[in-house]
Amino acid sequence: MRAEEWREVRELRLAALRDPVAPLAFLDSYEAAAARPESYWRERTGRAAEGSRTGRQVVAVAPDGRWVGSVTALLERRGEEVLFGEVPEVDQTHLVGVYLRPEARGGGVARKLLWAAVDWSWSLREPVVRRVRLYVHERNARAAALYRKAAFVPSGRTLPVAGEPGVVEEEYEMRRPAVCAGDEGPLGW
Repeated sequence: MRAEEWREVRELRLAALRDPVAPLAFLDSYEAAAARPESYWRERTGRAAEGSRTGRQVVAVAPDGRWVGSVTALLERRGEEVLFGEVPEVDQTHLVGVYLRPEARGGGVARKLLWAAVDWSWSLREPVVRRVRLYVHERNARAAALYRKAAFVPSGRTLPVAGEPGVVEEEYEMRRPAVCAGDEGPLGW
Protein backbone atom coordinates (compact mmCIF):
# COMPACT_ATOMS: atom_id res chain seq x y z
CA MET A 1 0.00 0.00 0.00
CA ARG A 2 1.28 3.47 -0.87
CA ALA A 3 0.71 6.74 0.99
CA GLU A 4 -1.36 8.25 -1.82
CA GLU A 5 -3.90 5.41 -1.57
CA TRP A 6 -5.62 6.91 1.47
CA ARG A 7 -9.04 6.92 -0.27
CA GLU A 8 -8.84 3.16 -0.79
CA VAL A 9 -7.70 2.70 2.82
CA ARG A 10 -10.68 4.73 4.04
CA GLU A 11 -13.20 2.88 1.86
CA LEU A 12 -11.96 -0.56 2.92
CA ARG A 13 -11.91 0.41 6.61
CA LEU A 14 -15.47 1.72 6.42
CA ALA A 15 -16.56 -1.54 4.73
CA ALA A 16 -14.86 -3.50 7.53
CA LEU A 17 -16.67 -1.48 10.18
CA ARG A 18 -20.03 -2.28 8.52
CA ASP A 19 -19.36 -6.04 8.72
CA PRO A 20 -21.74 -7.85 11.12
CA VAL A 21 -18.82 -9.01 13.32
CA ALA A 22 -17.17 -5.57 13.43
CA PRO A 23 -18.08 -5.04 17.12
CA LEU A 24 -16.12 -8.21 17.95
CA ALA A 25 -13.20 -7.46 15.64
CA PHE A 26 -12.46 -3.74 15.85
CA LEU A 27 -12.00 -1.10 18.54
CA ASP A 28 -13.65 1.51 16.31
CA SER A 29 -17.13 2.24 14.99
CA TYR A 30 -18.35 3.04 11.52
CA GLU A 31 -19.84 6.35 12.70
CA ALA A 32 -16.59 7.54 14.29
CA ALA A 33 -14.46 6.48 11.31
CA ALA A 34 -16.80 8.02 8.72
CA ALA A 35 -16.69 11.37 10.54
CA ARG A 36 -12.87 11.63 10.48
CA PRO A 37 -11.37 14.28 8.17
CA GLU A 38 -9.22 13.61 5.11
CA SER A 39 -6.10 14.62 7.08
CA TYR A 40 -6.66 11.70 9.47
CA TRP A 41 -6.82 9.19 6.60
CA ARG A 42 -3.75 10.64 4.91
CA GLU A 43 -1.75 10.41 8.15
CA ARG A 44 -3.00 6.90 8.97
CA THR A 45 -2.14 5.70 5.49
CA GLY A 46 1.31 7.31 5.57
CA ARG A 47 2.20 5.60 8.86
CA ALA A 48 1.61 2.12 7.41
CA ALA A 49 2.61 2.69 3.78
CA GLU A 50 5.40 1.06 1.84
CA GLY A 51 8.71 2.33 3.18
CA SER A 52 7.46 2.95 6.74
CA ARG A 53 9.69 1.60 9.52
CA THR A 54 6.95 1.61 12.18
CA GLY A 55 4.30 -0.42 10.43
CA ARG A 56 3.05 -1.86 7.18
CA GLN A 57 -0.44 -2.27 5.80
CA VAL A 58 -0.77 -5.12 3.34
CA VAL A 59 -3.74 -5.23 0.96
CA ALA A 60 -5.28 -7.86 -1.30
CA VAL A 61 -6.40 -6.52 -4.66
CA ALA A 62 -8.88 -8.36 -6.91
CA PRO A 63 -8.19 -8.72 -10.65
CA ASP A 64 -10.57 -5.80 -11.30
CA GLY A 65 -8.45 -3.52 -9.05
CA ARG A 66 -10.87 -3.49 -6.12
CA TRP A 67 -9.30 -3.79 -2.66
CA VAL A 68 -10.77 -6.89 -1.02
CA GLY A 69 -8.77 -7.23 2.18
CA SER A 70 -6.16 -5.80 4.47
CA VAL A 71 -4.03 -6.33 7.57
CA THR A 72 -1.69 -3.90 9.32
CA ALA A 73 1.48 -4.88 11.20
CA LEU A 74 2.56 -2.38 13.87
CA LEU A 75 6.13 -2.52 15.18
CA GLU A 76 6.36 -2.79 18.97
CA ARG A 77 9.81 -2.29 20.51
CA ARG A 78 11.13 -4.29 23.42
CA GLY A 79 10.87 -2.40 26.70
CA GLU A 80 8.57 0.36 25.35
CA GLU A 81 4.91 0.65 26.33
CA VAL A 82 2.60 -0.42 23.50
CA LEU A 83 -1.10 -0.86 22.77
CA PHE A 84 -3.07 -1.98 25.84
CA GLY A 85 -0.35 -0.69 28.18
CA GLU A 86 1.89 -3.71 27.79
CA VAL A 87 5.70 -3.64 27.65
CA PRO A 88 6.99 -6.39 25.34
CA GLU A 89 9.98 -8.50 26.34
CA VAL A 90 11.09 -8.85 22.69
CA ASP A 91 10.80 -6.74 19.55
CA GLN A 92 7.53 -7.79 17.94
CA THR A 93 4.79 -6.76 15.57
CA HIS A 94 1.10 -6.56 16.40
CA LEU A 95 -1.35 -7.38 13.62
CA VAL A 96 -4.49 -5.24 13.62
CA GLY A 97 -7.34 -4.38 11.28
CA VAL A 98 -7.59 -7.85 9.72
CA TYR A 99 -10.46 -7.77 7.23
CA LEU A 100 -11.54 -9.56 4.06
CA ARG A 101 -14.68 -8.69 2.11
CA PRO A 102 -17.26 -11.51 2.23
CA GLU A 103 -16.97 -12.26 -1.51
CA ALA A 104 -13.21 -12.88 -1.11
CA ARG A 105 -13.46 -15.25 1.87
CA GLY A 106 -12.79 -18.96 1.77
CA GLY A 107 -10.09 -19.04 -0.90
CA GLY A 108 -6.95 -18.56 1.16
CA VAL A 109 -6.60 -14.81 0.59
CA ALA A 110 -6.80 -14.01 4.30
CA ARG A 111 -3.97 -16.43 5.12
CA LYS A 112 -1.85 -14.91 2.35
CA LEU A 113 -2.46 -11.45 3.82
CA LEU A 114 -1.42 -12.64 7.27
CA TRP A 115 1.69 -14.35 5.90
CA ALA A 116 2.64 -11.20 3.96
CA ALA A 117 2.47 -9.22 7.21
CA VAL A 118 4.54 -11.89 8.96
CA ASP A 119 7.08 -11.90 6.11
CA TRP A 120 7.43 -8.12 6.45
CA SER A 121 7.94 -8.55 10.19
CA TRP A 122 10.66 -11.18 9.71
CA SER A 123 12.35 -9.05 7.03
CA LEU A 124 13.15 -6.23 9.44
CA ARG A 125 16.84 -6.01 10.31
CA GLU A 126 16.68 -3.33 13.00
CA PRO A 127 15.04 -4.37 15.13
CA VAL A 128 14.94 -8.11 14.53
CA VAL A 129 11.34 -9.08 15.24
CA ARG A 130 11.06 -12.22 17.36
CA ARG A 131 7.28 -12.51 17.63
CA VAL A 132 4.12 -11.54 15.75
CA ARG A 133 0.92 -11.28 17.76
CA LEU A 134 -2.74 -10.39 17.44
CA TYR A 135 -5.85 -10.45 19.59
CA VAL A 136 -9.18 -12.11 18.88
CA HIS A 137 -12.46 -11.75 20.77
CA GLU A 138 -13.35 -15.03 22.46
CA ARG A 139 -16.67 -15.08 20.57
CA ASN A 140 -15.11 -14.51 17.15
CA ALA A 141 -14.73 -18.20 16.25
CA ARG A 142 -14.33 -17.51 12.52
CA ALA A 143 -11.30 -15.28 13.12
CA ALA A 144 -9.77 -17.67 15.66
CA ALA A 145 -10.03 -20.53 13.14
CA LEU A 146 -8.34 -18.39 10.48
CA TYR A 147 -5.46 -17.53 12.79
CA ARG A 148 -4.94 -21.17 13.72
CA LYS A 149 -4.92 -22.17 10.03
CA ALA A 150 -2.30 -19.48 9.44
CA ALA A 151 -0.05 -21.07 12.13
CA PHE A 152 -0.79 -18.69 15.00
CA VAL A 153 -1.22 -20.31 18.42
CA PRO A 154 -2.81 -19.01 21.62
CA SER A 155 -0.16 -17.50 23.90
CA GLY A 156 -2.26 -17.90 27.04
CA ARG A 157 -2.52 -14.13 27.55
CA THR A 158 -5.93 -12.46 27.62
CA LEU A 159 -7.30 -8.95 27.91
CA PRO A 160 -10.70 -8.02 29.35
CA VAL A 161 -13.15 -6.57 26.84
CA ALA A 162 -14.29 -3.11 27.93
CA GLY A 163 -17.99 -3.03 28.75
CA GLU A 164 -18.35 -6.83 28.69
CA PRO A 165 -17.69 -8.22 32.18
CA GLY A 166 -16.09 -11.66 32.13
CA VAL A 167 -15.38 -11.53 28.38
CA VAL A 168 -11.81 -11.52 27.02
CA GLU A 169 -9.74 -11.11 23.91
CA GLU A 170 -7.21 -13.89 23.50
CA GLU A 171 -3.70 -13.23 22.27
CA TYR A 172 -2.42 -15.43 19.43
CA GLU A 173 1.23 -15.45 18.46
CA MET A 174 3.77 -16.74 16.02
CA ARG A 175 7.38 -17.02 17.14
CA ARG A 176 10.21 -16.31 14.72
CA PRO A 177 11.54 -19.54 13.26
CA ALA A 178 15.24 -20.27 13.70
CA VAL A 179 17.36 -22.87 11.99
CA CYS A 180 20.22 -22.55 14.44
CA ALA A 181 21.06 -20.74 17.66
CA GLY A 182 21.99 -17.11 17.15
CA ASP A 183 20.12 -16.80 13.84
CA GLU A 184 19.45 -13.18 12.92
CA GLY A 185 18.27 -13.50 9.30
CA PRO A 186 14.73 -13.44 7.92
CA LEU A 187 12.97 -16.81 7.86
CA GLY A 188 15.85 -18.41 9.74
CA TRP A 189 18.39 -18.25 6.89
